[in-house]
Order: sequence, then C-alpha cells, then structure tokens
Amino acid sequence: MANKKTSNSNTKKKNSGKANPKLAEFKEDRYEIRLSGAGGQGLITAGVILADAIAVGDARNAAQTQSYGPEARGGHTRCDVIVSDGEISFPEAIELDLLLSLTQDAVDVYIPLLKTCGLLIIDADAVKRKPDRAYVEASFTQAAKETLGSTIATNIVSLGFISEYNHIVSKKSLEAAVVSNFPEKFAKKNLDALKLGYSLAKEAKRQSHSNTCVDDFATEIDRT
Repeated sequence: MANKKTSNSNTKKKNSGKANPKLAEFKEDRYEIRLSGAGGQGLITAGVILADAIAVGDARNAAQTQSYGPEARGGHTRCDVIVSDGEISFPEAIELDLLLSLTQDAVDVYIPLLKTCGLLIIDADAVKRKPDRAYVEASFTQAAKETLGSTIATNIVSLGFISEYNHIVSKKSLEAAVVSNFPEKFAKKNLDALKLGYSLAKEAKRQSHSNTCVDDFATEIDRT
C-alpha cells in the first residue's frame, strides 16, 4: 500500500525594507527550491528556516510547503521554498531551479523536475550513482559528523552551502533565522554548522561536476 503523504504550506510576505542588492537576481518571476532526503534529516526544519530568512531578513516573498511519509524516520521527505520579488500566486513547486538531495532515492525521484540549467546539489557519500547531468557535491553528513561531532546539524550545514554557493539567501539573514528558530543553547553549534556549509561550498566551486550551462547560471546570480 502506498504511503499517505501529508503536506502544508506557509506563505510569508516580504517585509517593508529594501531588498538586498547582493542577492541573486531571477531570470523569471520565481525561483523554486526543493530540499529532499529521508525522514529524520531535518529538511522540513531547514525549509522553514530558509523561508524565514528570505522573507524576514532579505525582503522577498517566500512560500514554504512540505511533504513527508507517515514514518518518523527513513521515509521520503521534501520541503519546497518558492521565492519571488512579486506575489506568489501558486505556492507549489512546478519546475525546480535548485534541488538539494541528501539520499540516492531523492535524486532518482526528483531530478526529472529540475530545469535543464537548474542547480543540483547532492551528498557525495549518500548518492553512489552519480547523475548523468551537471551537479555539485559535498560530504554533508560525513563533514557534520567529523567537524561538529554529530550528524544532527547536517540540515543546517546544507543551508550554509546553498547560501555560499548561489546567494539565494544572505548569510546575515540565514544566521539570524537559525538563531531565532532554536533555543539559545544551540546557537553556537548551529552557527558553526553554517560556517561548515560555507566552507564546503567554496571547495565545491573549485571541484564541481558542472557543464557550461550550470557554470553560467551560477556566475550570473553571484552578485557578491
């Protein structure tokens, strides 16, 4: 019997402040992000934080939706964040601009939805069958375990990676959202996790398995 999936959505309107000129500029009127993996990896939490950082800190509109199986851990999980400088009339992802996949199953299931010039980010250790298209990779889970002493913050590491790699969200806003969404006692460890993600992204930029299409895309939206 197929697993029943549950989803909800949360649309956040940008604040009244001026948008950060260093952030990514869109080729279209919306930018679609999917964070995907297995239950227990904290990807729904990561999506909530990302949408919060973009809407509250970066003065853009963001809509967050999520879907997950009934299993607490191990089932498929995805969280989508739609970003726009205008109104978001439809909060569901249709064609992905960015896909983060922390498991092999997530890559296999969601890669058909990624645009030709979309950005694919995978966990280098978890995804054994490498995609037959452009991608960037990092050992998110292993790096979190070795550097932070636990894999719990892998989701936060991946957010840091996304921020550093394509600037869809500013570091300042992301750090503020991470701090505000967790108890104070976890602030330092989560900020360390973001910094680890920044470092992994810088390394990935030097070693990405990408073609001209993705390279041009990454360069275009890098406004820092």
